[in-house]
Amino acid sequence: MKTFKIAALAGDGIGPEVMREALKVLQVVGRKFGFRPDITEAPVGWAAIDAAGTALPDRTLALCRESQAILFGSVGLPARDPSIPKEARPERAALLRIRKEFNLFANLRPVKLASALSHACPLARERQGRGIDILVVRELTGGLYFGRPKKTESLGNGNFQAIDTMTYATAEIERIARVAFEAARLRRKKVTSIDKANVLENGVLWRDVVTRAAAAYPDVTLEHMFVDNAAMQLVLKPDQFDVMLCENMFGDILSDEAAALAGSLGMLPSASLGATGAETTFGFYEPAGGSAPDIAGKNLANPIAQILSAALMLRHSFGLHAAAAAIEAAVDKAIIAGLRTGDIFNPGETGVRLVGTREMGDAIAAALG
Repeated sequence: MKTFKIAALAGDGIGPEVMREALKVLQVVGRKFGFRPDITEAPVGWAAIDAAGTALPDRTLALCRESQAILFGSVGLPARDPSIPKEARPERAALLRIRKEFNLFANLRPVKLASALSHACPLARERQGRGIDILVVRELTGGLYFGRPKKTESLGNGNFQAIDTMTYATAEIERIARVAFEAARLRRKKVTSIDKANVLENGVLWRDVVTRAAAAYPDVTLEHMFVDNAAMQLVLKPDQFDVMLCENMFGDILSDEAAALAGSLGMLPSASLGATGAETTFGFYEPAGGSAPDIAGKNLANPIAQILSAALMLRHSFGLHAAAAAIEAAVDKAIIAGLRTGDIFNPGETGVRLVGTREMGDAIAAALG
């Protein structure tokens, strides 16, 4: 029986609740497909600050280095953020640091609207077209979030100036473009590259490099789109998109907009990957949503995004494609059976039942059997 070493970092807010359900499902699918998930849990975020004084303790980071993949919950408690310096807050000190430490340059966020949840989509049914099935490929380690200089400085007389620097090199753009084109080959063979080439020098370089990279993929159609138009088109005609290729900040914004089309952030997983081109790769897997401290500990959170993140981990880091597909099918079964957490519940829908975090996780685990 193969064993896979996994670091489970539940984090803050609803993180521990949804992580519990994902680990439950992993144990069931492991027994079904003959592998053993060797899971070690460790604190991160405010949970780690309270336990060890820092958002990413050395022991947690060491565990990540010893593991084959990281299954992550969520970090951040906005009400507590003002109590510590910006650099020590979980989003910067833990999340961004992990991305840099492991060179997790490619973020994949699949956005798929289940037909049974078409009512949960904020768009009218006629706007949903042939169905919403988008993969947002986001460059994750460059651009404004990591460029230097990054600082706030005084100009005197109470006037301050904030500086963020956006930088991209050819090699950074080439490698994320390859990820998008390879993904498109397994889907509907279309890449929409997002930039702001009419205003930004970064956008000009981005468009040039992506266009050159497309020459190696003659079977994939490439189109370019300005980011403001892309934001509008996601609302007007989302079914035109297959793979959306974005730099870091544009991808951050557009992937959340696209996520809303699936009815709830609680439905959407993500994968952040390092080395590509191999059957397996080190990856970081997390739900698209945040820590939602307002519903933490109340058995209200939707665990599906965390569970589907575990499925992405099995596929991308361990090459367990059948096991990943089984989890995804089990989620579909639970939805088709009418189970709904509060974020996807419509009281006017017939044949549905409002359930909590644990019950949804139990139903998905049972569907695997």
